[in-house]
Amino acid sequence: MKLKVLGCDGGIGSNSHTTAMLLDEDILIDAGTGVGTLSLDDLLKIDHVFVTHSHLDHIAFIPFLIDTTGGLRNRPLVVHALPETLESLQKHIFNWHIWPDFSCIPDAAHPYLCYEPIAIGDTVVLGSRRITPLPACHIVPSVGFQLDSGQASLVFTGDTTASDALWEAINQIANLRYLIIESAFSNAQCDIARRSRHFYPALLANELNKLQQNAEIYITHLRQGEAEVTMREIVAKAGHFNPHRLMGNQIFEF
Repeated sequence: MKLKVLGCDGGIGSNSHTTAMLLDEDILIDAGTGVGTLSLDDLLKIDHVFVTHSHLDHIAFIPFLIDTTGGLRNRPLVVHALPETLESLQKHIFNWHIWPDFSCIPDAAHPYLCYEPIAIGDTVVLGSRRITPLPACHIVPSVGFQLDSGQASLVFTGDTTASDALWEAINQIANLRYLIIESAFSNAQCDIARRSRHFYPALLANELNKLQQNAEIYITHLRQGEAEVTMREIVAKAGHFNPHRLMGNQIFEF
């Protein structure tokens, strides 16, 4: 497996892009503004989008992706997400008011877009690749994902706060190599982080102590204007885990 980070920031501007990662050439993990960095040829190779949750910074470019490529494809783009997330997409995005309903364009028998519900713990197998939704705790129904090549696994937590269920699932992954976990706010913004169910450095450091596997740890979802201070606070509290800042265009092979 090869995972390329297209976007991993908490906002846009100054070459920052929100969450999107390209797995091999044909799978997106979330579809934030980072998808806009891809060429048309790259976009046409994407057959699947796995969505952690319904917030705009993680789904914003699904409408543009299908609008750009739909008429050039010979099969529908498949969006994999929790039933609640799929309902939000259908009700609030692909509803003819915000964007056309591509699940019935050009017609219901030959749609440009289709939906595939997922459930926590139920693995989706695509060739030799295994993608398993993991529990997450966010303000809306959410998941993380285990990406398993058979040789090694990468876990992306998605947006989450403290969750014993998440760590229980992660600690069962014997071939874990990489962990990508968020810290959307600095310690000074801990009240907002708590109310929106995001990590902040002090809480993240406490939660990392529940990790029982050896893994390289990368921090995502850092917000412009406080990314540097947030990383300093993480290192101060959890430096023994050797956490790194996730960067756009970073590539993981596993």
